[in-house]
Amino acid sequence: MSKAERTKEFIIEKASTIFNTKGYAGTSLADLVEATGLTKGSIYGNFENKDEVAVAVYEYNVNALSKRLDDTIGIKKTALDKLMAFTEYYRTNWKKTFERGGCPILNASIEADDNLPFLKKGVQDSIKKWALRISKIIEEGKQNGEFKKEINHTEYAYTMITLIEGGIMLSKIMNNQKLLFSALDRIETIINMEIKK
Repeated sequence: MSKAERTKEFIIEKASTIFNTKGYAGTSLADLVEATGLTKGSIYGNFENKDEVAVAVYEYNVNALSKRLDDTIGIKKTALDKLMAFTEYYRTNWKKTFERGGCPILNASIEADDNLPFLKKGVQDSIKKWALRISKIIEEGKQNGEFKKEINHTEYAYTMITLIEGGIMLSKIMNNQKLLFSALDRIETIINMEIKK
């Protein structure tokens, strides 16, 4: 890795929590200077503008979340256990998730929808990948006889995402992690009552 690549990576890592807690529009160049200890010239020597930093940070945060989920799901053997691993991850990591500013997909979704169009496609792609990941687990369960054959994997994938993201949003704004746990309970009920054979 070249010095320029290391500097770029350093900026992204240092900016990751700031963007996720203060928001993409709310994070200033002064915030980036303070977090990195670099000059404005150093930051803009590595990125064309703040939008380019924002996109790189979003990708970094989403990849980090995906890796953490992979670590939880990867050790599971059955499709049922893999599906339940999503709720397990958020039950175990809710505090760290909140300390990092919440879910990077949710946070970027809110801003990208109306104010930051340059982020919108990346966020849409992240949600589609997440839904596809859940869909594949459901399909695996259908194929090996764990799940009902007639269920719509895409519908259930988006329902799970909606409940997770809605639970995170309500829990953060209301300062009450029970609201997230209630959403996770609902996912587990859906898995056990509607998806599982």
